[in-house]
Amino acid sequence: MIRRKLFSLVLGMALFCVSPINVSAQDLESVEPFKVGTFAIDDVPTVGLVLLDDQLIVELEAANRAMELLPQYSTLAMPEDMLGLIEQYEYGLKYRVYEVVNWLMEENLLTGSNRPDYVHTVDTVDIMAPIQYPSKIMNAAVNFYTHACEGCNDDELAARTRDRQENRGVPYLFLKPTRGAVIGHGEDVIMPYGRTAIEYEVEMAIVFGKSGKYVSASRAYDHVFGYMVAMDVSDRGGRPPGGYGGNSRNVSDWFVGKGHDTFAPHGPWIVPKEFYGDPMENLHQITVVDGVTVQEARAGDMIHNIPELIEYATSLITVFPGDVMQSGTSGGTGAGRVQRATGSGFLVDGETIEASIEGIGTLRHLIRAETSVPSDLSGAQLPANATYRDDR
Repeated sequence: MIRRKLFSLVLGMALFCVSPINVSAQDLESVEPFKVGTFAIDDVPTVGLVLLDDQLIVELEAANRAMELLPQYSTLAMPEDMLGLIEQYEYGLKYRVYEVVNWLMEENLLTGSNRPDYVHTVDTVDIMAPIQYPSKIMNAAVNFYTHACEGCNDDELAARTRDRQENRGVPYLFLKPTRGAVIGHGEDVIMPYGRTAIEYEVEMAIVFGKSGKYVSASRAYDHVFGYMVAMDVSDRGGRPPGGYGGNSRNVSDWFVGKGHDTFAPHGPWIVPKEFYGDPMENLHQITVVDGVTVQEARAGDMIHNIPELIEYATSLITVFPGDVMQSGTSGGTGAGRVQRATGSGFLVDGETIEASIEGIGTLRHLIRAETSVPSDLSGAQLPANATYRDDR
């Protein structure tokens, strides 16, 4: 096996607090593509490598320590969490990760009786949201032609698409909460008490690897670390009654519509950009609810492509490593909903929702309705169609 080597950059040495004498040559390529994620192993959040067609999880820090016991490998500290890995990745850390992967493969440590205790099958660990937590999640609203014309027939969609292509305007972005909203694969999505118009939206999540402001579309991918699956779970029930905006359920309220706890599933892991390729060529995203495919789209349906979204976002706000941009969802929501066995267009208690992006993975979540809330809340907090009771 041919292995090419690269001496660590001075910047990389500084980042890892390692003196030049301890830095050895590192691998320029990984012999096996990998993904990275955060996993609860013995109840401890652990950064792991996802290998062999998503079958195995390798504790990165433990594998690195084991490799360092061999005299030909230098000592190099691994970051404690995903944010640390993302921050250091493009400043030399990725070559050390390549080295770990190549060593595991060369020594046949991923198969048979040679498998060490820091290698786990994926079904024996708990998959957490990869980033605990992004400083911000930026979402593109109505960024797929089919989503902009929900319920249209083919002729109407073609006509509306032509009109929009001629006048795309600029993207419409909104922010979504992070901690509280972000959940990992397998965690329940909670429908807030009294809120019954809850909807699914599968989206690609772009994870930033470098800080940037005023990033041009031509340089956009330089700031990307990788990609993961996301869901923008949405509450279409409108504002609660009373207060500014009147009683109309049609008054737009992005806080109510997008901000509930558990409404930002992320994961199941992140694919570093070098192992995914151009998302504007490869993107294929699907949503399935209780076995029924309700959304399916490719990147060609996007109104504003990913580099354009990044250019626009960074014209307004600085992005930092670990920040997330979600590129929007396709048709199949709103008036274009596919009817399911429940007879409801919206999600209902007990349904299972799966969001997949080819080449990345699948998020799977059970929908659960909140059944009660405290009785001493004020009327200003009363959700539409809800009557409070205290049966905790």
